[in-house]
Amino acid sequence: MAINEMRAIATFAKAVELGSLRRAAAAQGVSPQAASQALAQLEAHLGVRLLHRTTRAIALTDEGRQFLEATQPAIAALDRALERVRSAKDEIAGPLRIVGPRSVFVPVLWPLIDEFCALHPGVQPDVQLDDSIGDWVRDRVDVGFRFGESAEEGVIARRLFPLQLIVCATPDYLARHGAPQTIDELALHPCCVFRHPVTGRLMPWKLMADGQRVQRDMAPALATNDAELEVQAVLTGRVIGLLTGISAAEPIRAGRLVPLLTAHVDAHLSVHLYYGSRSAVPRRVRAFIDLALARLHNDTRYVLSAQELAMAEARGRKQAARAAA
Repeated sequence: MAINEMRAIATFAKAVELGSLRRAAAAQGVSPQAASQALAQLEAHLGVRLLHRTTRAIALTDEGRQFLEATQPAIAALDRALERVRSAKDEIAGPLRIVGPRSVFVPVLWPLIDEFCALHPGVQPDVQLDDSIGDWVRDRVDVGFRFGESAEEGVIARRLFPLQLIVCATPDYLARHGAPQTIDELALHPCCVFRHPVTGRLMPWKLMADGQRVQRDMAPALATNDAELEVQAVLTGRVIGLLTGISAAEPIRAGRLVPLLTAHVDAHLSVHLYYGSRSAVPRRVRAFIDLALARLHNDTRYVLSAQELAMAEARGRKQAARAAA
């Protein structure tokens, strides 16, 4: 049924309800002429007269009464459906589809979801973590997180914080093996290399050198496609690793890890929040977006300043030198 026919039926029903075509027009926000034309078009389409009309009153014809009785249940059902959608849009409850990267991101995402669920217990998060980039529409995504910018059109991206890549080792490792002084000296140390969970490729180490981003293919003393295992391998002092600020910031601040070659830290990627529309967003989605921006935009928990990095490196090297002496 074309939209003009639906509007004409609604005008007809509203005119009967209010006893006036003029009042029906006012209730629907159209002119009396438009309402009269819509009704005339409906009668012409059906080939029957639905209302007896005078300048003062209207009355149902027999055909009009039968038509009203037949259409009222459908009109009432449509009104209920519209009201349910409006209510759902304004209610902070219901399913919330969230996607994000699997690697290293759980420590960021879970506290956010936990806080959101405490604030809005009527929401049911459906969280899919995957390092591949899926189809936003096909996967019915409400909110997403990614490292780097989105390539999809029509998707809104909000930058949260930079994703630092930091060469790290434990104080114990440095006391036993010493610390690399240059990027080239990394080849003399056992290194952990991350294997991409989707492609299976060993990921090159990305560093900064002379203001340029460089990639180094490291010979792995240990390779893994699990970010948590990589962090644990570095924390045990078995290998040197290139860790993200998400994984490394807290143990560096606590002195359990030492950042190395901090002048070469790369932060060319950032963590971004994605969503599909600035308007007509359900309240549960908007509430989650607002909380994510409030908690994660420019979040320093996962980012170390250049001064913090330099001081932590100098302190760690001195402690390692004393321990080795």
